Amino acid sequence: MAKNKTTETAVSVVDFIHSWVDNDQKKADSFRLIELMREWSGFEPKMWGPSIIGFGSYHYKYASGHEGDAPLLGFSPRKAALSLYVFCPVEEHKHLLDDLGKFKIGKACIYVKKLSDINIAALEKLSRATIAYLNEHHGRVC
Repeated sequence: MAKNKTTETAVSVVDFIHSWVDNDQKKADSFRLIELMREWSGFEPKMWGPSIIGFGSYHYKYASGHEGDAPLLGFSPRKAALSLYVFCPVEEHKHLLDDLGKFKIGKACIYVKKLSDINIAALEKLSRATIAYLNEHHGRVC
């Protein structure tokens, strides 16, 4: 079975942001997201793989037998947009996107150009609902 590439690392989150992010607005948004996600999750930020900043973790196991750990919440300050890992694509959470603001959604994340494009209160509701869902469906979160 293939080894997961996105695992927790010992790389400094602050060092990563200063070395990876070359846009002042994205850098400020990254530090603001750290404050918010730390508050909402109750966990300190950790690097996951080379470019994801994650908060907390949970263990998943698919019917195929593939299993691993993933962050409860997270984001990555990519060149084109901030990738937010804050959404469980289940029917009961779709209404939480209604008030989020300007974003695009992919299979596993929400893309925003800058934090000022979205409603932070809606992001908080989405994040807290995701944590509750993961806690309910994947047992104890760490």
